[in-house]
Amino acid sequence: MTHTDSTDSTDSTDVTGGAKKAAEHAPRMQLAKLAPEFYRAAVALDTAAAKGLDPALVELVKLRASQINHCAFCIDMHSKDALAAGEDVERLLLLGAWEESRHFYTEKELAAIELTEAVTVLTDGFVPDEVYARAARHFEEKELAQVIALIAAINVWNRIGVTTRLTPGHYTPGMYA
Repeated sequence: MTHTDSTDSTDSTDVTGGAKKAAEHAPRMQLAKLAPEFYRAAVALDTAAAKGLDPALVELVKLRASQINHCAFCIDMHSKDALAAGEDVERLLLLGAWEESRHFYTEKELAAIELTEAVTVLTDGFVPDEVYARAARHFEEKELAQVIALIAAINVWNRIGVTTRLTPGHYTPGMYA
């Protein structure tokens, strides 16, 4: 569930034999090799943040933050991890429009998704009291602390992925385990 730098930059043809796809961009740098102590600390942060949380909830939070932050590498990774763990394709496809498809998620998941958005998009201001209160109703205090830590951790990874231009499409579930 951790991230790393990928390096392949090749053209590819659609699997159905269709038109040639755009060229794949190369990463700007391999942060894991250039700042190994930070990278190991980020991996430990990610592991500690998810500890004790429902794995399905973890992937929904990571995927939603990654969508907001436009981190294609993390979207690729967490979609694949969620599917490998048995998550429903429909729930993943509708996550970006969760407010219109609430009936696919539990109230607890909705509270976590809403909190994820509020914490991720801080340019809108502080996390609203009503969003925090809704999450606090669905999570015990220790679990809520873990959810907040998880949101913070995925935002760290998103910022690394977007800044260093990690390349999506090469991740397979379990490859960093």
